[in-house]
Amino acid sequence: MQNGYPRPQFVRENWINLNGIWNFSFDDQNTGEKERWYDYFPSDRKEIQVPFSYETSLSGIGEETFHPVVWYQREIELKKTEKRMLLHLEGADYTAVVWVNGQFAGKHTGAYARFSFDITDYIKDGTNTITVRAEDSVSCVQPRGKQRWKDQNFGCWYVQTTGIWKTVWLEEVPKHYIERLKLTPDLDNASVRIEIKLNEKPKGTETISCKIFLDQREITVYSIQAATQYITAELKVANADVPWQVAVWSPENPKLYDIELEFFGGTESDKVTSYFGMRKISIEGRNILLNNLPLYQRLILDQGYWEESHLTPPSEEALIKDIDLVLAAGYNGVRKHEKVEDERFLSWCDRKGLLVWCEMPSVYTFQEDSVEQFTNQWMEIVRQNYNHPCIVTWTAFNESWGIENVYSDKNQQKFTEGIYHLTKAFDTMRPVIVNDGWEHTVSDIVTLHDYEESGDVFAARYQKKEAITDNEIPFNNHRYAMAKGYCYKGQPIIISEYGGIAFQTKEGWGYGNQVAGEKDFLERFERITKAIKKMDYSAGFCYTQVTDVQQEVNGLYTAKREPKVDMEEIKKINLS
Repeated sequence: MQNGYPRPQFVRENWINLNGIWNFSFDDQNTGEKERWYDYFPSDRKEIQVPFSYETSLSGIGEETFHPVVWYQREIELKKTEKRMLLHLEGADYTAVVWVNGQFAGKHTGAYARFSFDITDYIKDGTNTITVRAEDSVSCVQPRGKQRWKDQNFGCWYVQTTGIWKTVWLEEVPKHYIERLKLTPDLDNASVRIEIKLNEKPKGTETISCKIFLDQREITVYSIQAATQYITAELKVANADVPWQVAVWSPENPKLYDIELEFFGGTESDKVTSYFGMRKISIEGRNILLNNLPLYQRLILDQGYWEESHLTPPSEEALIKDIDLVLAAGYNGVRKHEKVEDERFLSWCDRKGLLVWCEMPSVYTFQEDSVEQFTNQWMEIVRQNYNHPCIVTWTAFNESWGIENVYSDKNQQKFTEGIYHLTKAFDTMRPVIVNDGWEHTVSDIVTLHDYEESGDVFAARYQKKEAITDNEIPFNNHRYAMAKGYCYKGQPIIISEYGGIAFQTKEGWGYGNQVAGEKDFLERFERITKAIKKMDYSAGFCYTQVTDVQQEVNGLYTAKREPKVDMEEIKKINLS
């Protein structure tokens, strides 16, 4: 994997990182388009360090006041060739419009998915100008996750993110190139299904050379016929009769196969490298299976915030450090909460063996526009992150946010069913959770959020599983496990939020009573964690959370990634 490469699952050699200093301007009166700022950028411009949003200190601006429209511009020296030039933005919040040399190049809506434009026809030899206009809002219709929609932070909602917040980069490709790649491992048959989309239909029958490597050793070569724009092939990685020849991906042994594709279309070839993990996620009764063996998930909630850069990781090393901090505390996975993380994070989870639940950032109102935006953006996210073996679960909704009346409202219930089945149509292998926390409709896993601080009360509450699953009682004193009209069908059960213990402070909050010191923290942590682990029908847990986030100070680590307690003790409790 190229260090710093923003898309590690689909790598080419010829790329240019456009992060760095850009010209920047607020457009509070929304006059920029009318005044053609893509041709004449304001003279009172500021400078901003991309990819950090203006609200962060690493951006060089550090202003937390909401501004609905912001503009970016920078120049770059390019040479016009016969090849195609693609402009990629890994994330811009919320609607982004791009011009190249004053010409409209494209528009995208949605904060959490990558988007790309072919800018070949707009570039010229010499100095080229790229301009981006980003428009955000405080609307609860748009998927916003944990970004506040009020002037000040409140509850568990934090400073908003506006504009470019992930890497911007250019990529040079041949005229005929591989546009998309989908990799689906089939562990039982020792094969991988490869689905390729070309940027256009071949004029004749072309070929795609496919090489598969393990530990840098070439193990097989295939030649795939490319007569259409969409190509599917099943590739063997070993003989199914000798399964021990397959290098199986797991948290204990995260083996990866590298794959090299070369498309010979016309006078030039397009070479792309990627990788995949031979692993299988399935459900049998109340058990979640990884590679046909029961998997007990020891997860921790991860919101992915940093003091100086908020949602944007300050560096790739910071992403690696967070993964190592999680592993050091004895967890085998993270529930990435209300955020779609930088893809380099997922790639390092692939390589280090950390399981990931990928979760959709929430909307906070239910209406036609929110349904449409949620659906479109969720499927972008699923498609872009599909190939990562570390992702073992899709989480579409959280705690009835954006579907507040899902317990009894038929329209909201049908919406959740639709998202479930749409996700399963694209990905048949991974479990999909609908409404993490409570009030499930259709869901492969039943997940429960409970911040009870007494281990004894916790144990008593969950002693009788049927009382919870049959909606005899509101399990956490105010919510039911299943939505009205739906019944529990024997799915695995996970306590997917608990804990949230905070030390005594007047400057932030945690769940329940704050503790006075490390001894009290560890005693409470141990009691509630052991109460969950003694539930013989539970398939795992998720502790809240990795680090403090702004006013929410219930992390195992501070926002600076300093441990609050002895992590060896936390690890011992988790693994006992």
